[in-house]
Amino acid sequence: MRVIAGTARSLPLKTIEGLDTRPTTDRIKETLFNVMMGYIPESKFLDLFAGSGGIGIEALSRGATYCTFVELNPKAVSCIEDNVRFTKFTDRSNIIKADAVSYVRGLKDIDYDVIFMDPPYEKGYEKQVLNILKDKVFKEDTLIVIEAVLNEDFSYAEDMGFDIIKEKRYKTNKHIFLEKRD
Repeated sequence: MRVIAGTARSLPLKTIEGLDTRPTTDRIKETLFNVMMGYIPESKFLDLFAGSGGIGIEALSRGATYCTFVELNPKAVSCIEDNVRFTKFTDRSNIIKADAVSYVRGLKDIDYDVIFMDPPYEKGYEKQVLNILKDKVFKEDTLIVIEAVLNEDFSYAEDMGFDIIKEKRYKTNKHIFLEKRD
């Protein structure tokens, strides 16, 4: 895995061994960031269920001013720390070893421009996070992006007060792009 664009372009990133994380392929990452392009420069980015930190680091490389990485797995947290140090984004990063659902629950307001979450598939974590976010006060135009399996139904998001603005499907998974309705 590597950073594909921006100031840290081509730098290799560590991943943890095993099936605990699913590093996003370069092709999917490129498509994802093409969709998010207008949101990234000078943004405050939240990477929930961060794994090795590849998505948040890509956002920093492409001009995000700050990224908070939230990950519970100690091996993944160590991997994020190594990757952030290697890419020289330490001063623009905050790495939090915590359960992502609990972290979001503890936020008073949402002052992030982009919230990206790639939770373990088919466990319902994304629904839990959205259920908490629906009652939070947001910055204007915060983009929420969720990575999920192809058959995951997000029709409930509309009832929670979120608009699905785009869905991008790949061979084995998809990205859902949402914004909170005013």
